[in-house]
Amino acid sequence: MKRISIVVLAFVMIVSLFGMNRQVQAAGFVDVPARALNEVNYLVEGKIVNGSSPTTFTPDKVITKAEAAVFIGRALQLNGTQRATGFPDVGMSNFASGYIQSAVDKGIVSGDKAGNFLPYKEVTRGEMAVMLANAFGYSYNNTVSGAEKALMTLGIASGLSNGTFGTDLPIKRADFAVFMARAINPAFRLKTSVNFTKPLWSTTGNLNIRTGPSTEYSSVGTIAANTQVTGAHSVGGWTYVKMGSKTGFISNYYLRSASSDGAAKPPATDSSDSKLSSQTIILDPGHGGKDSGAVGNNLREKDVVLKAGLQVNNLLKKTPFNVKMTRSTDTFIELKDRSAFAKDNGGDIFVSIHANSASSAAATGTETYYYAAANPHAADSKLLSSKIQARMLDAWNLRDRGVKPGNFSVLRENNMPAALVEMGFISNAGDASKMASDYWMNIMSIAIYNGILDYYKAKGYNVNSLYK
Repeated sequence: MKRISIVVLAFVMIVSLFGMNRQVQAAGFVDVPARALNEVNYLVEGKIVNGSSPTTFTPDKVITKAEAAVFIGRALQLNGTQRATGFPDVGMSNFASGYIQSAVDKGIVSGDKAGNFLPYKEVTRGEMAVMLANAFGYSYNNTVSGAEKALMTLGIASGLSNGTFGTDLPIKRADFAVFMARAINPAFRLKTSVNFTKPLWSTTGNLNIRTGPSTEYSSVGTIAANTQVTGAHSVGGWTYVKMGSKTGFISNYYLRSASSDGAAKPPATDSSDSKLSSQTIILDPGHGGKDSGAVGNNLREKDVVLKAGLQVNNLLKKTPFNVKMTRSTDTFIELKDRSAFAKDNGGDIFVSIHANSASSAAATGTETYYYAAANPHAADSKLLSSKIQARMLDAWNLRDRGVKPGNFSVLRENNMPAALVEMGFISNAGDASKMASDYWMNIMSIAIYNGILDYYKAKGYNVNSLYK
């Protein structure tokens, strides 16, 4: 984005954000009104919004459904890859097709009763309220008035001078940007409405606290490994946190809810079956070290699956389950040593995490394998695989390649129910875009975690309180 001249920079407003004075980053637009300048610049910095040209934002233009889906999708790091959609009026070539389908899949927006999306329909203030309530998880009783009330209660929006919300009035791009920025970052809100209640700890040193939910945003400081912060809401795989006088965003990938690997597990209660504490789950991120696994679209399988494994591990650590990982760093481990590790640690189930690859870039989809040869765990292995597969399909909505028998070492040589999951194809641009997204990897990790819970629920365990 082109920067404005030094002369204009001298007149840019200074705002106080995140506990420190910070000069507004000039977006280069000459037509943004003062009432929306800080918020538009904030979203431009994060590459969430863009102008109609390098110098114009067209703030008074009414925003369309397609534009709204793009802005929300970028903020939440949804899959924006242009692709076929479920709507006859949104073709693959539509600039917003990927974000529209992703937003529909997440229940943020929807089509009309005739099955059309109407991408160029102008958005009203009431429709904006519903979109933002859906996108950011506000409770609103599924009514437009409820969504409007939620935004006003949080200080994200306010009513008009006539005492109404202006439900049926069209909303301009500038106003949509203002409300978006307020939803993302409470520092922009009309009143204090953020509650820091969740204790979290950093998993790595020199970790940036950023002004927004992506690496596009600048850092307000760094923290050391195993430092406690307090979290509020999450946006696209990032959590808004507070540490001392600093507030900002940290990627969920680098946060955990226990201060150390040896932290005590929560005690079992009536709502989380006490038998769970006797169950050990083995997580096996495939490949590692000198074995990169499949490579494609600037990604390495060993990195992708380790990220997923660590995220699932962090989720399981919040439960009464015992959880062990065959590797938690970029380390090479022989296949025979993976199953040996599972046996030595008294594993009750084994889940190996992988990404697929094919010579054809068109190959896509999710599949899960189990060892079907005669052994006492074949039925349970298939059950475990089926439960995880169902959750993964719901998470990424890729082609269902099925639950299949597989003669893999980590399955064949194990003595417990075992599943090998292939999240998607690293060789496929669409699948790989999800693997490159913090948001989508978090969704997949939750899916694998919930699939494991589904297996235990099917086996008669009480896990209802543990679902994410």
